Amino acid sequence: MKLEKITERSRRYDDACGTAHGLELLGERWTLLIVRELMLGPRRFSDLRRDLPGLSANVLTQRLETLEANGVVRRRTLPPPASVQVYELTDWGYEAEPVIQTLGRWAVRSPGHDPNQPISAVSIMLSFRTMFAPGVRPGFDAAIGYRTGEQRFRIAVAPDRLTVRRVETLDDADVVFIGPPEALGAAAYGPGLGAMEAQGALRIEGSREIAERFLALFELPPKAMVPSAFRSNGVI
Repeated sequence: MKLEKITERSRRYDDACGTAHGLELLGERWTLLIVRELMLGPRRFSDLRRDLPGLSANVLTQRLETLEANGVVRRRTLPPPASVQVYELTDWGYEAEPVIQTLGRWAVRSPGHDPNQPISAVSIMLSFRTMFAPGVRPGFDAAIGYRTGEQRFRIAVAPDRLTVRRVETLDDADVVFIGPPEALGAAAYGPGLGAMEAQGALRIEGSREIAERFLALFELPPKAMVPSAFRSNGVI
């Protein structure tokens, strides 16, 4: 059988629906995950490679070039003393976050979703923004820190909102979680903080009460009722 050569034309749906064009922009393998990794600010090429370990340098280069050509991503050089090239989302690119949130919230309801697989720091931070329900803990205001490797994030929690940003220091945090993203995810959505501490996978500095109240803010949605006949195809 002759394989069809993949061209720019063959990636198009020739369909006026916005969803079809959205898939042309973000539907190629790895593209949406690259956009996800840029949601909390500019990243170096090496940062993206580290946090998307299954993605080759060649494919990452191709996807970034396409995203840049489509106006979703731009390149710039940081001022001295850094003087390194980074990739960042355009203002329009940042508008894709609700797409990522809605898709993620929908997909975790699949019986085939495995929360124990690797996850990036940005992904777990975005999951907190996605799963946060305003008003679930009235009167709870806190500054939460998270450190993994050289990455630091500050999560500001208020009754009606949750914001996340990258920071250099976490001096003002009420509590700081320290460990890999998988462990923080398990503390929030899985066995819990005590189990992760017992395994030595996660530790905290600061208020334990605030740490536990923070983790209690998040809960995965219930699994979808999928007919058993559809579970034998190896996807779910």
